[in-house]
Amino acid sequence: MNELKLSKRLETVANYIPEGAVFADIGSDHAYLPCYSVLQGKASGAIAGEITDGPYESADSQVRKCGLSDVISVRKGDGLSVLQKEDEVDCITIAGMGGTLISKILEEGSGKLSKVTRLILQPNIHAISIRQWLVENGWELITEEIMEEDHKIYEVLVAEKGDPKRPYQTYSYEANLLLGPFLAQKQSDIFLKKWTGELKHLKSIIQQLEQAGYTYENNEKYQELSKQVKLIEEVL
Repeated sequence: MNELKLSKRLETVANYIPEGAVFADIGSDHAYLPCYSVLQGKASGAIAGEITDGPYESADSQVRKCGLSDVISVRKGDGLSVLQKEDEVDCITIAGMGGTLISKILEEGSGKLSKVTRLILQPNIHAISIRQWLVENGWELITEEIMEEDHKIYEVLVAEKGDPKRPYQTYSYEANLLLGPFLAQKQSDIFLKKWTGELKHLKSIIQQLEQAGYTYENNEKYQELSKQVKLIEEVL
């Protein structure tokens, strides 16, 4: 029985959980992802971590409702602090937060990652900060996906321990960090939609700066935006 229908973005995250893994879902909300993955026979167990009372209680009641309390442990705590032992999980999922926050959670909990073999990360914005963190910490991006759901565009990043620079061959390193090396290579319709929109947006801000009398020479924001425009144009 599977009473849970996951959103497209969470289903994509679930698809990358290794067969039979025990995983920690950080910021688990209603524990939909752990319940679904165990009920589908994908994961053998899970930890659902939540920092606030409301979502923690929702997750706990969802797990009990599914009769999974023996294989899914619902824990309250900040980020990876919900992991009690180093070898409790093989895989970590963090979905539905900003990229900067996801990087911060990984950084603060980096001591808990020594036995983890896979990270599945779904930032709502700023995926670049996750890619930077992965490179700096010896994690190799093995694939990425981009999708649209309810008029929002999401990216899913999957990483394992390895050679962090390996995926960054096709375009300049900076362009790959910003747009995503796998996504930039595939250039799907959603990817093109996202980045042509972003390009238009950046150019209109630059235009406003120019109208206000700013130039590349005298304005830091102008320089930063121009650099981004260049990186996007390199790929598109």
